[in-house]
Amino acid sequence: MKTPINGGEFLIKETKAADVFIPEEFSEEQLMMAQACQDFVDMEIMPKAEAIDGMKDPDLVPGILKKAGELGLLGISVPEEYGGLGMSFNTSMLIADIIGSAGSFSTTYGAHTGIGTLPILYYGTEEQKQKYLPKLANAEWAACYCLTEPDAGSDANSGKTKATLTEDGKHYLINGQKMWISNGGFADLFIVFARIEDDKYLSAFIVEKTFGGITMNEEEKKMGIKGSSTRQVFFNDCKVPVENLLSERGNGFKIAVNILNIGRIKLGAGVLGGCRTVLGNAIRYAGERKQFGVSINTFGAIKQKLAEMAVRTYACEALCYRAGQDVEDRMAALAAEGLSDAEAKLKGLEQFAIECAIAKVHGSEVLDYVVDQGVQVYGGMGYSADAPMERAYRDARISRIYEGTNEINRILMVGMLLKRALKGEINLMGPAMAVGEELKAVPSFEQVDTSQPMAAEKDVLNKLKKVFLMVGGRAAQVLGAKIDSEQEIMMNLADIMIEIYAAESAVLRTEKLISQRGVAQTRIQQAATQVYLFEAVEKIQTAGKEAINSFLLGDEQKVLLMGLKRFTKMEAVNVKELRREIADALIAKGNYLFFQ
Repeated sequence: MKTPINGGEFLIKETKAADVFIPEEFSEEQLMMAQACQDFVDMEIMPKAEAIDGMKDPDLVPGILKKAGELGLLGISVPEEYGGLGMSFNTSMLIADIIGSAGSFSTTYGAHTGIGTLPILYYGTEEQKQKYLPKLANAEWAACYCLTEPDAGSDANSGKTKATLTEDGKHYLINGQKMWISNGGFADLFIVFARIEDDKYLSAFIVEKTFGGITMNEEEKKMGIKGSSTRQVFFNDCKVPVENLLSERGNGFKIAVNILNIGRIKLGAGVLGGCRTVLGNAIRYAGERKQFGVSINTFGAIKQKLAEMAVRTYACEALCYRAGQDVEDRMAALAAEGLSDAEAKLKGLEQFAIECAIAKVHGSEVLDYVVDQGVQVYGGMGYSADAPMERAYRDARISRIYEGTNEINRILMVGMLLKRALKGEINLMGPAMAVGEELKAVPSFEQVDTSQPMAAEKDVLNKLKKVFLMVGGRAAQVLGAKIDSEQEIMMNLADIMIEIYAAESAVLRTEKLISQRGVAQTRIQQAATQVYLFEAVEKIQTAGKEAINSFLLGDEQKVLLMGLKRFTKMEAVNVKELRREIADALIAKGNYLFFQ
């Protein structure tokens, strides 16, 4: 029986490999859906990539979106009674993964199916769902999400857009300015956040373009994702019927936060298709490009890059689909307890908000690494607009900014964890105090039973969790409420959390694969896991040292630094040979080899 785990508890509890979902376990039906999506990307999007980015034809992207709707790709998460396919949460993650290779269109798709559609699905009345969801699922209408303002970015609740009730009480008049609105140029439906009178929190509204009072600037000129529509939108006495208030008055900020949780974990999965595409191109180019009379894929420096790109993608896949299934399992459990479908989905996501933020940060930074190394493998050709790397490089950069910047997400994940600990929802201080007592004791030198697969790696992970408990627990005690203003320390702690979760996800994925396929058939996965864990230890050492030196002095500082050294010990690993082994397997296949 699967042991239930709450969000954030991976830091204090051991997760069994049998209890995690790995991408190799997708069903035939899910893989067929993914293949249909890949075929759509290959036939309808990639041949038109330059035309999409050129934005000369205003009907091109809306037309592609309509074709996606005809195939059912816009209604993955929409229940059948509202015209969708009603598929599972992890299936929607898989489709986001595949669409992630579609460059600008992935932003168009994500804005429509995620932040444009889900607020109605999760918070709308039955009448609102019946009216709007079928049109969004089949792309009769395109949707966008209007939250950000010139002075309200990360601090979304500071928005100044106003909603004023008319004298007859039948409409709200919305006035204000929104910016960076994806799909704004062709959207038929706007999810708009505005403040009613002097309410503490925003409210949300479903606004049809035909309501009037909506104008917008020309398309923004962007560094990347050039083919996605991005506009400033102005509301001037936009007359919205009172029945188009979404959820309750003052509930807009809660809607925004919960929808962003979905966006974050979907973005984590959404980078994967791009990572695999870039890596595949780099592998093939390295085989074709010759220098000094040989293909550059024979050089150790190139092999290192190819292997590292694959290693980080492997860990990111493991992390995202593990988290996605945990969310899905919690949704199902809450529904079984009697919650409505919408409530169960929202509470399930809220429970794993920490993991959603981790997926977003880790995924966006893996993508940035992969595209950067892809350019480097191509060398001078990588800098040319005629090669596929140039567009990938520019398009990737936005991922670290939208759905909340990575800095904000790092601070949020640690803040959420500490708040849960203070509320007693997660027992963080008990294990932290136990680690403190362990520091006072004489170190034990028990030998790890390495007869079990991944046993040595899991022992390293258990020690890395002690690093977080030691540093985070002491920081919380010393700094108290002031820890919120110590953003550098919060980001150090977040880096430790991220690397623990990613490394553990890779370890558990490989352990489960070994149980299914055997040791001999999983040699490359084991190598990838060992490389990732080695690097995670190095990153955690650095983050831990920075944090400790930031809030402690004297003897206590020395004690924690000694503890850091003890808990980050790892047997020597020849990462050079492991990477060469991985690279040789990639080159032999001619593509990414773990999951496609």
